[in-house]
Amino acid sequence: MIWIIMIAMMLASWLVSWRLKSKFKEYSQTPLSSGLTGREVAEMMLRDNGITDVRVISVAGRLTDHYNPADKTVNLSEYVYEARSAAAAAVAAHECGHAVQHAKAYAFLKFRSAMVPALSIASRYMQWILLIGIFMIQSTPVPLAIGVALFALTTLFSFVTLPVEFDASKRALAWIDRRGIVTTQEHGMAKDALKWAALTYVVAALGSLATLLYYVSILMGRRD
Repeated sequence: MIWIIMIAMMLASWLVSWRLKSKFKEYSQTPLSSGLTGREVAEMMLRDNGITDVRVISVAGRLTDHYNPADKTVNLSEYVYEARSAAAAAVAAHECGHAVQHAKAYAFLKFRSAMVPALSIASRYMQWILLIGIFMIQSTPVPLAIGVALFALTTLFSFVTLPVEFDASKRALAWIDRRGIVTTQEHGMAKDALKWAALTYVVAALGSLATLLYYVSILMGRRD
């Protein structure tokens, strides 16, 4: 049953990723009526929220957009930074939504950021510990138990990420409406694009949970 769930999660991940890319390609071809670029949308949203210490920069790649709280930068992919489309406006506003969360000390973002140092250590050694634990399962369950605990931390991180992403999209959509950045039709495009982006995090979290249950089943089987 665990294997069936994991395969289903892999298929769901592929489907959501494919759908996300196709949606962004479709909505990127529709010119934004306001004529604003992703960079201009981002800078405007930051100003409207009184945020003056965050820079908007361009980064290489597609769908590589992110907010970096460490150096306070909104990083927009080259396909968003200078683009004038509903998709670009949605992504730019979403990433600025994270900057607003940071400025307002949004609880889930603070909790997620606090987990990063421990998660970095866990991610570095987790796979090796799990592998050693599986090889040594017949003699001792301790290494696998440690690996499961570390993997549980990464799974928790995945689920904590969900409210952070949903809240950023909610802030983005409310602001682009209030500011008149999009028309009613463009709002629908922006909302749909962000919905598929959010689903990638949902599938990732569920996939992480399925993998965690797999390792737990091995550990519990050893104890039985």
